[in-house]
Amino acid sequence: MNKTNVNNKSDSDNSLFFGTRPVLEALEEGMPLERVFLVKGSSNEIHRRIVKLAKQQGVPVKLVPLEKLQRLTRKNHQGVVAFSSPVEFHHLETLLPQLFEQGKMPFIVVLDGVTDVRNFGAIARSAECFGVDAILISMHHSAPINGEAVKSSAGALLRIPVCRTNDLVRSLNFLSESGLRLVGATEKAARAYHDVDYNLPYALVMGAEDTGLSDEVWDRCDAHIKIPMAGLTASLNVSVAAGIIICEAAQQRLAASQTL
Repeated sequence: MNKTNVNNKSDSDNSLFFGTRPVLEALEEGMPLERVFLVKGSSNEIHRRIVKLAKQQGVPVKLVPLEKLQRLTRKNHQGVVAFSSPVEFHHLETLLPQLFEQGKMPFIVVLDGVTDVRNFGAIARSAECFGVDAILISMHHSAPINGEAVKSSAGALLRIPVCRTNDLVRSLNFLSESGLRLVGATEKAARAYHDVDYNLPYALVMGAEDTGLSDEVWDRCDAHIKIPMAGLTASLNVSVAAGIIICEAAQQRLAASQTL
């Protein structure tokens, strides 16, 4: 990043920077961005250019009141604030064919509305530990991928591919059309998670912490699974549930490979 960008870094958060030119240059250089905040009602030509480039690169842009930007930084932000991302995002449409070409049987973890940074980091940690090939998240209603997320993942987010999508259902359709079985985890399911054969190309879909799978995503899943509860507590934390299911899938795949 050039000198202008560095000088427009926030003193309190080194992932935050601001100003039309620094943000535009970051996009033009292909810098991984977590998201961009733009003041509502802007008709600035550079702002329009920022929005266009952000959309092309799959970077979320949120239109916010001026007060929101003022809370982020008191410096001259010129109506735009951005957060850099510690990870480089991958394109699902490019990554998945590469996995097949490498002879892999893809296993993708899909997060539908997981917004807690620590949950996201913990899921990434389990996924990377047990050999998941990639994590797919929505561009909106997802936890920010920042330093706290990387710390919560014990650095796993720096090692596992992360893909973002502006349309989660469309991306699920792409996964299905590519031969992956879509399995949604929910306590409402009748089938236990260990009664599934994971020795196929799979996408495990985990829902939001409070509401679970959204209706559209529920309908798109090929099957639904649950973790049976023996105690009085009705459900598990989403990161714990994800870890249990991912571990089961990894063990099944390992056992199958040892019998070949």
